[in-house]
This record gives sequence, structure tokens and C-alpha cells, in this order.
Amino acid sequence: MQKMMSELSRLYLPAGALSPDLLAQRRAGHSALAIELADGGMTRAVVIPFRKLPGAGEAQHWAQLCVVANALQAELGFPAPAVSISGSNGYYLWMSLEAPTPIAQVRTLLELIRKAYVPEMAPFADAAGAAVELPPCLDPRTGKWAAFIDAGLGAAFAEESGLEMAPPLAAQAALLERLERIGAAQFQQALDVLGPAHGAPAARSAPAVASAPEGLLLRDATLEDIVRFLHAKKIEPTFRHLIS
Repeated sequence: MQKMMSELSRLYLPAGALSPDLLAQRRAGHSALAIELADGGMTRAVVIPFRKLPGAGEAQHWAQLCVVANALQAELGFPAPAVSISGSNGYYLWMSLEAPTPIAQVRTLLELIRKAYVPEMAPFADAAGAAVELPPCLDPRTGKWAAFIDAGLGAAFAEESGLEMAPPLAAQAALLERLERIGAAQFQQALDVLGPAHGAPAARSAPAVASAPEGLLLRDATLEDIVRFLHAKKIEPTFRHLIS
């Protein structure tokens, strides 16, 4: 538990946002309250929701997450973000800022990112400054667990979000400990790149499969792609359902 607390604090949490007792309650499924990630108008966490919408394609929200995640790395030079699944209806993309940053600046960057890469999506209303679902926690409505996941497995949850059982805290911490934070210079450079074009980079091309950031499968990944990915990591996969 201490390792999980350490990683959450390093990446996302303001001081005092989550105590060991509260984490233990969440781990036991006794609390699922949203957690405040902003403090005094400043934040170090950027959490973008990708929710499954009625009438949309089965995996549209996953495809949109992949577009954004790949662009953040390949075009803006950001470190790999974390990915989590909701206990109900979708995914979250997590970015960590090295220094507390005014929420207004974060919202500006988020709107530029949305316009540049997923203009069909509605504004990311709760991506900066709002309280968010902090994994791992149990959704009392669905009985499923929100959790951080290996991004390479994300497509497996496009149809049905959430885990049936609580994820091990050691495994959750291991997913977070390899993540890096976005430096102030990187943040400003992203504003400089996207700002003058009003949300559309001047020279934008989709990254090729060969250059996709390690750990992220592209949106059209097949079941065979996922199995090969897992075998390369010496993991024998089991799936709850097949991906069409």
C-alpha cells in the first residue's frame, strides 16, 4: 500500500488528498468518492475521460484515446501517459505535470489538443480542476472495479469496462512507477506548437505502426496483435470475450 501511495503522490495527488486509511477503505470497496486533484487553482494531474457514448461505434472511445495518446508522444514529445478503465463506461488518460500548473493554462492546452486531434469530441470538461475517480475503486452501481491498466490491453475493455475483482496494489504501483512527468518546458513547447495553428499542427501526419510508442497498441489492433504483444512480455493471456 505504501508503494501505491508513493506513486500516486509523485504523479498526481496534492498533499493530503489521499490518506492511507482512505486508500485502505477504497481498496476494501467501502469508498468510491471522487478525489480532488487540484489545490488552490493549481494541478499536477490531467485526466481526460473517454466514455462510451450511446449510438457510437463499439470501440470509438478507445480509438479516440489511442489517437490522443499517440499524438501526445509522437507529435508533442510528452512521456507516455497512464491509462485506466472506469468501473462503468470507459477509459481515462492520465498525464502528470512535474510542477503545479495553473488550471487555466491546463485547460488551454487541453482544448488545443482536442481541436488538433479529436475535434469531434466534446470539450474535456472534467480533465482539469474537477474531482475524478481515482483507481483502484469499486463502482457501487456496476459492482466492477476501476483500475490502471497496461495500455496494450486497452482494446479488451472497449465493449465492457471495469474489472470483476480488485486489482493487486503491487501491480497497480508497478504500472505507475515507470511513468515520467511532463516538464514545464515540454508543457510550454506544446502550447507553442499548437497555439499558433489554433488547434491544428502545421505539419501533422499519423504515426506509422513501427514508430508507435512502446506499450500502446494502435486503434486497429487485432486480437492477434494483443496476443503477440503479451507473448513478447512472456505473459499467457486469457480474455473474457473476443474483440471483433
